[in-house]
Amino acid sequence: MQTEDDLRPRLRRQLKAAVRNRDCIAVSALRDGIAALDNAEAVEPGQDVPTQGSEHVAGGVVGLGAAEAERRILDPESQRSIVRAEIEARLAAATTYEEHGQGARAAELRLGADALLAVLESRSEGD
Repeated sequence: MQTEDDLRPRLRRQLKAAVRNRDCIAVSALRDGIAALDNAEAVEPGQDVPTQGSEHVAGGVVGLGAAEAERRILDPESQRSIVRAEIEARLAAATTYEEHGQGARAAELRLGADALLAVLESRSEGD
């Protein structure tokens, strides 16, 4: 279930625009943002899922989708905090690169952070 505050559709719209504009830096940052949200929705490994084992395949389970688990649903504020963490990580890395004389790479990281920040600051209809 998606709400108007859901960041994923907005990230994907911006990603389409960045691909169309051949903006490699924004494409990379937006893909990282989407991946961070996807990873946060994954369930912890080792959670017990009641299944009936397969006699034909070791470790296999019987039934279509029997080994599938429901993904977590992130509320809008959790999504925003995950994307903010991506922005902060990029800005911290940019500072480190700059301290080591890698100004060009630092600038790329800052541009990527700006692309993510633009999604956070945009409204659903205003993309």
